[in-house]
Amino acid sequence: MSEQNERFRDSIATISEEGNRAWIFPKKPSGRYYTSRKWVSYLLLAFLFASPFIKVNGNQFLMLNVLERRFNIFGFPFWPQDFHLFVISMIIGVIFVALFTVAFGRIFCGWMCPQTIFMEMVFRRIEFWIDGDRGAQMRLARMPWNGYKIGKRLLKWTVFFLISFLIANIFLAYLISSDKLLQYITDGPAQHLGTLAALLIFTGVFYFVFTWFREQVCIIACPYGRMQGVLLDNKSVVVAYDHKRGERESGRKKFRKSEDRSALGYGDCIDCKQCVHVCPTGIDIRNGTQLECINCTACIDECDTIMEKVGLPTGLIRYASEDEIVKKEKFRFTSRMKGYAAVLVVLTGVLIGMLFLRNDLEATILRLPGQLYQRMDDNMIRNIYTYKLINKTSQDVPDVSFRLLSHPGTITFVKGEGFDVPAEALSEGTVFVDIKSAALNGDKDKLKIGVYSHGELIETATIRFLAPRSYK
Repeated sequence: MSEQNERFRDSIATISEEGNRAWIFPKKPSGRYYTSRKWVSYLLLAFLFASPFIKVNGNQFLMLNVLERRFNIFGFPFWPQDFHLFVISMIIGVIFVALFTVAFGRIFCGWMCPQTIFMEMVFRRIEFWIDGDRGAQMRLARMPWNGYKIGKRLLKWTVFFLISFLIANIFLAYLISSDKLLQYITDGPAQHLGTLAALLIFTGVFYFVFTWFREQVCIIACPYGRMQGVLLDNKSVVVAYDHKRGERESGRKKFRKSEDRSALGYGDCIDCKQCVHVCPTGIDIRNGTQLECINCTACIDECDTIMEKVGLPTGLIRYASEDEIVKKEKFRFTSRMKGYAAVLVVLTGVLIGMLFLRNDLEATILRLPGQLYQRMDDNMIRNIYTYKLINKTSQDVPDVSFRLLSHPGTITFVKGEGFDVPAEALSEGTVFVDIKSAALNGDKDKLKIGVYSHGELIETATIRFLAPRSYK
């Protein structure tokens, strides 16, 4: 390959030789993969917009309330005390993406990534509708600023801003809950100026990304493109150009009807460059797997269309591994993939087990700071404790009381027992624990306290009880 053809390794399509931004004007894609991607995108968009408003047992289906450190994942509420479960969930997600990448390359980016879905299936489609296809967009960009161009730009930018504002509202529903968002809308923006300011900031970020930054997110900002360089190997199935078939001995050549390409040694690639024109990141897939490729399959659809028109077999660009192209080896589950899958299964099993073992009400009982013990009448020793009860469910926990399970003694609530713990809320207070000195085995006995609701044990807590050393 000549030095001129190797230049793609040292540059990216979105930066010109002078170092300026080179705008990408991709051709409007069409074909079987694009149709499938549209349906997948519509389903994922429906899921994204509906999830904050779906309730499971009174819990928002998905919520990531970072400010209050409350998370709902598929209807399961996670509190700060459940952070280890949240971390395991995130690790499972990372390993799943790693396994998928090892097996199928950057397919997540092309089919499921929110950035790609919004850019290619929402904003780009609106752009095609307003500005036209690739040629019309390039002519409009070169056109001087006149009434026609200003009208087109204002219409597009206004629609983009409104969609960005809608996305920001949905994003806010994930952060503060859909109930609060609807309440804020009902109250009016004047009542929640701080939230309105945050909403406009988010809108500005989304507007900037989808109007100006665009494919640069995938090329420059997203770390996943760098990850694939570590995870991919010759057995990974990616969007690949069959260079064996496309180049043959004599390389590429423009198509001529009366020419016998096979006899002359030319490959099936007719060098029409439609795969380059349709690429949303501006790469030439014929140069091999590149960091910028998001596996969107637009080049596959376009190449298949061209092959059908010139009477050549489709599949010149297709989902394939390097080993399949060079060695004709079919995809198989390698030991590396099995290792990732084993770790994924183990972590998923651990998470499911911990979810089933997790109590709906969590009790934390601690000795009051700075307090030792008190001698009471009848050789009773008293310790003072504070308690916190977290109700992780959407139902109230009624008639809560404490009982000593490990030692004979009494527990006295400062505000009285038999109280309720509201749904998804925290109850806290102070209790006195009195135990006869004869029942103690040392100066730091471990006590077990049961938390009851309507006389049914729902949680246990272990505490240390201080006593004079003479009572060992």
